[in-house]
Amino acid sequence: MITCPACGHENRPEARFCDSCGAALVGAGSREVRKVVTILFCDVVGSTALGERVDPEPLRRLMGSYYEQMRAIVERHGGTVEKFIGDAVMAVFGVPQAHEDDALRAVRASAEMQAAAVLLELGIRIGINTGEVVAGEGETLVTGDAVNVAARLEQAAAPGETLIGSETRGLVRDAVETEETKPLELKGKAEPLQAHRVLVVDPDAPSVARRLDRPMVGRARELERLVGDFEHSATDRECHMFTLLGAAGVGKSRLVRAFLEAIGERARVLRGRCLPYGEGITYWPVVEVLIQLGLDPDSVIGVSPVEAQLAFRKLLEDEAAKGPLVVYFDDLQWAEPTFLDLVEHIADWSRDAPIFLLCAARPDLLDLRPAWGGGKLNAVSLLLESLSAGDSALLVGELLEEIELDARMRTRIVDAAEGNPLFVEEMVAMVREDGIDADMAVPPTIQALLQARLDRLGGDERTVIERGAVEGKIFHRGAVLELAPEPVRAGVGMHLLALVRKELIRPDRTEVPGDDAFRFRHLLIRDAAYESVPKETRAALHEQFVAWLDSHAHLVEQDEIAGYHLEQAARYRAEIGSPDEVVAEQAFRRLAAAGRAALGRSDWNAARSLLRRAVALLPVGHPARSDVLPDYFFTLVESAEWDAARAAVAELQASSDERSQTFAKLFGAELDVVTERETGFTPLVAETFAAALETFERLQDPTGLAYASRLSALERWAALRWVEAIERFEIAAANASRAGMPYLEDDARSRIARAYALGPSPLPETIVRLQEFIRDHSDRPLALGGIHGALARVLASRGEIEAARAVPSAEELYLEAGMEVEATSAQYTRAWIARCAGDFEEEERLLRRMIARQEELKDRNYLSTGWMQLGWCLAEQRKDEEAQRALERSRELTIPEDVVDIIGLDALEAMLRARRGDLEEAQELATRALARAEETDHIEMWLDARWSATEVFELAGRGDEGKALLQESVEIAERYGHLVAAERARERLAAGV
Repeated sequence: MITCPACGHENRPEARFCDSCGAALVGAGSREVRKVVTILFCDVVGSTALGERVDPEPLRRLMGSYYEQMRAIVERHGGTVEKFIGDAVMAVFGVPQAHEDDALRAVRASAEMQAAAVLLELGIRIGINTGEVVAGEGETLVTGDAVNVAARLEQAAAPGETLIGSETRGLVRDAVETEETKPLELKGKAEPLQAHRVLVVDPDAPSVARRLDRPMVGRARELERLVGDFEHSATDRECHMFTLLGAAGVGKSRLVRAFLEAIGERARVLRGRCLPYGEGITYWPVVEVLIQLGLDPDSVIGVSPVEAQLAFRKLLEDEAAKGPLVVYFDDLQWAEPTFLDLVEHIADWSRDAPIFLLCAARPDLLDLRPAWGGGKLNAVSLLLESLSAGDSALLVGELLEEIELDARMRTRIVDAAEGNPLFVEEMVAMVREDGIDADMAVPPTIQALLQARLDRLGGDERTVIERGAVEGKIFHRGAVLELAPEPVRAGVGMHLLALVRKELIRPDRTEVPGDDAFRFRHLLIRDAAYESVPKETRAALHEQFVAWLDSHAHLVEQDEIAGYHLEQAARYRAEIGSPDEVVAEQAFRRLAAAGRAALGRSDWNAARSLLRRAVALLPVGHPARSDVLPDYFFTLVESAEWDAARAAVAELQASSDERSQTFAKLFGAELDVVTERETGFTPLVAETFAAALETFERLQDPTGLAYASRLSALERWAALRWVEAIERFEIAAANASRAGMPYLEDDARSRIARAYALGPSPLPETIVRLQEFIRDHSDRPLALGGIHGALARVLASRGEIEAARAVPSAEELYLEAGMEVEATSAQYTRAWIARCAGDFEEEERLLRRMIARQEELKDRNYLSTGWMQLGWCLAEQRKDEEAQRALERSRELTIPEDVVDIIGLDALEAMLRARRGDLEEAQELATRALARAEETDHIEMWLDARWSATEVFELAGRGDEGKALLQESVEIAERYGHLVAAERARERLAAGV
């Protein structure tokens, strides 16, 4: 209900006028808005003592004068006095209408207030703070912590002093000289607050100075048009009007500067700027021109508009008679209609005068004069578009100067700025001030500019753009119609066109048949519109949007989109203290479905993010979470997020149902194998996997069977029993297929391919098999990663080095999918190719890089193998001391069940000991490695053990046995198609072992 302010009658929510007395209802159609404002508190110092020594009558006159002057100063600068509290004043800059320079207006007002207080022989102290508040649309009452901070700053100020908060200081940094105070311990604030003492306020400086000294980028064509039009005006002695339109910060001033530099001394230049506020500013640009010409600026006072037009045109024509004249009027969007009439009069009526009227304005000018420039001779309007990404990157480089910033951070700045040079400047300035680790939040200066731009919209236009912002950067007309209040719906189409004309949105390709789509010109505009909507309203609109989406669209990513909107609704309701469990559960279901869909298409980054967001919506222990935790755990292991994976296992363990507890045992054992030094695929682990398989079979749980059969196959994989591993992974693939889990099926197919590459299968046959696998899995990136890696390894083993290098990188495929562990282990393939090519230096470089990444990931499972492989590589280069250190590091990480590392390390240590003369121990190690290798299906391990034993036996005087081992190596390598190993063995035989 809406209460009438005139008679107190309770009216219908949709009423615009009181049903009882007919008075306009202030609240009708109004709403709360969130916005950033600047709050000023001013208080008289020593007012109690003043009241004690001054008679009430003169005191009343004094305080009346004080109130009157303080109010006048605040209002002159565009602020609003919200209230007087005793002898204190609270003023707000930014309500009901925001201005991009509200902070500067407040600080300038404070300087005048201090000066006025001195004349009144009063001492005052002032506190100013900028921050987010909630305000009623069209009202001045604001609430929020920013108000409290401003009051506390005023209380902390000394007599005659103004203290401002850090946010305010950042918004006025180039117009105000300040000094930091000691951090203030303010009542009610948990942390000390950094304040800034105002020393000097420059009344003419902009709040933030632009970097017009930087090289201009991306405006060559526009500059050419400007210069060409000027040349035409000068040569033909005609008056030309060239209007440069563009959003704030898009580069109008920089282009004008480049133009003036380009024409040099060929014209006299006069400048005038329209002011956003002030008294007597209608002809301010004319006043500035008169001053530049050495004339009396007061000559415009009291002159009628017609007289002003005639006199000023005659003045410019007289100046142009001396030579070409450029008259540059900036910020025409602030111009009074009378001044716009004057400019158009000059353009319409000047003759035989080379006057080049250069006007710069934001698109808002067209709201004042929709036909600006239309129908005039020699009038041109040019809309300055955003810079390209390439030009933005060049600008970032120019502005950073000596600051080193990595490519990722540069790209973030370019992406966030979306081609607006001012946005680039402010983000680079933020990096300069806060360091290279600065969060890429929206700079306050940009936030203020966008908020002011939105506040200039009509009420219904504002409603429409806010409803579009709820959907996102791209939104649909149908959604806006659904979300808009009933009285606004009829005009939605008209308002959307108006927003297009105002350069806030533009038409876009629709994803909903029969509907129209629009895109925000800049993501920051969308964010500013969205953030102005109160959280309670946002929550309701997000829910409403999902209902519209489900009834009108059928998108591939529908669950992800709906899940996002329901997630936002749940989050906002929780933040305002009204949690809604039903909405949270709806969001959970949609995000979980989207996460599983992402797993199905091997998009691991998306899957992990979506599942993480899903489980975060419900409290730990909620029954619905246990259904998602197995898939979430799988994504965490693949990205090496061990702590989060352990937390998932702990939650499953705490559950009372048998299914969850079985998953906990299964995944707990897997985590121990991957991350703990003391644990491997022990018989106990194998029993855990087998028991889980039995339980899931009894429970008829396809998901559990898929995971348990995968881990059972991995146990054979770790034992290097490739034939058995292939059999078990075939079962795992079938279980995954039945469970509708293509990601686990892909993982199984990938490992089957690698097992064929390493096992007792002739490599020519393996190549044919792998090529068939590639054809069968061309649309499955996860499976392809392993298959490509296996093919590259096989080709390298056969000496087809260039063909191996031409195979798509498995590492890149895994990285794109967000599988950090697999991506790192895939680097083994590149190192193997270098080894087969005889480039041991390159192999060493690749292995060291891989080990460094494995150390970061704390991936013990692969790390021990990495150090072992590096030891072999160093031994091949006769870097025995380094090889020994690598061996020792691998021994520290290796557990007894790690078959590949135990065999490889025994063979490596045997070789290194033999070179040092420790022949007895070397022979024992070599013999043990040979025996253990024979127990596996790993052909390369057979060959490595023989290679090591050959050297050991030769050094021990058992050359015939060594030669026999080499001959065996040739036979084995040729039988299975390992041509590189066969050739190396033959060369060693030819050299006499």
